[in-house]
Amino acid sequence: MTLEELVACDNTAKKMQTVSEAVEQLLVAAQRQACLTVGVYESAKLMNVDPDSVVLCLLAIDEEDEGDIALQIHFTLIQAFCCDNDINILRVSGMQRLAKVLGESSEDNSEPRDLHCILVTNPHTDSWKSQGLEEVASYCEESRGNNQWVPYVPLLER
Repeated sequence: MTLEELVACDNTAKKMQTVSEAVEQLLVAAQRQACLTVGVYESAKLMNVDPDSVVLCLLAIDEEDEGDIALQIHFTLIQAFCCDNDINILRVSGMQRLAKVLGESSEDNSEPRDLHCILVTNPHTDSWKSQGLEEVASYCEESRGNNQWVPYVPLLER
């Protein structure tokens, strides 16, 4: 590896960590403001009814789910819809970390929510601004400029 490649790898790792932290901050802020839609089915319903309110679509998957053909088909359809409607898309891994960030508890006897698709919506008022949203949107735009239409960020356990 050349020095330029080493520096680029280090910068990429730092950028990924920054974006990962921004995603977590965004999810917490959006959840407090009731601006999250969780679940593949629920997300598809909302995007069909009010796509203009959606500012970010998170598609979460871990290695063990990558062989789920039905989930991959859902993701493909959701990605196509988001591209057609200029909605930022971000793929994330780290389902356990995602559950922790959203306050999901494995101790409950209730059915866990489907965290594979999460929409961040922006109410039609400017009642909340999120630094995390700006960081994630910037990363998505930068990725599109590099022909990476669905950027990826790992959510790391802490």
